[in-house]
Amino acid sequence: MSAIDTAMVLAAGLGKRMRPLTDTLPKPLIEVAGRSLIDRVFDRLIDAGVSRIVVNLHHHRATLEAHLARRRDAEFVLSPESDLLETGGGVLNALPLLGAAPFYCVNADVLWFDGATPALRRMADAWVRQKPQTLLLMNSAATARGYEGRGDYFMDGTGKASRRRDNQIAPFVYAGAQILTADCFKGLAPGRFSLNRVYDLAQESGGLYGIAHDGLWFHVGTPADVAETEFELGWRHTRP
Repeated sequence: MSAIDTAMVLAAGLGKRMRPLTDTLPKPLIEVAGRSLIDRVFDRLIDAGVSRIVVNLHHHRATLEAHLARRRDAEFVLSPESDLLETGGGVLNALPLLGAAPFYCVNADVLWFDGATPALRRMADAWVRQKPQTLLLMNSAATARGYEGRGDYFMDGTGKASRRRDNQIAPFVYAGAQILTADCFKGLAPGRFSLNRVYDLAQESGGLYGIAHDGLWFHVGTPADVAETEFELGWRHTRP
């Protein structure tokens, strides 16, 4: 297994769909079943051997900074954004803090529960086997809790991924965790852009791969989703 000891956690978003909860909190600090979304992500990363975590910040920055200061189980490095750079621009802006080696990049608000082998460790193993440019964690669209979209990607038997076209329905949804390197951003100018540009460039060169998650995965985008997820986890006794 490849040892990946650095990660970036994307935590700068406004969380508009989660209002009114995000009027006073950054979305990553919203609790689901007794623990904040971002702390669950940190727990997964540290369990996978990560010791250095870069976190980008914008919305309710001071609140999130204070929360990070209370954790002592990893080195947390801040990448503040005065203007929102979106996912791709945020990672590109933080590359000097991340280094040249492969790193995990995880959405701060993703909620998953592992199968027999932790997803991040399975991803590290797949990185060694497949030698991709970009590796995405995927979840079956059919089993994704709280997800009602048309899917994001197809994958062949080797894990090579391709984005669905507008008129298609795809079997896999991107699950909010990936492995990247600084090389993924070659030729991209600083500024505001989505990581979808990185994925599309990797796909064009045949280097975009995915691995299917074998545990539970929840889409938690609204206050109603929080309540429904807690019900499914047995945290609430009645369905909202």
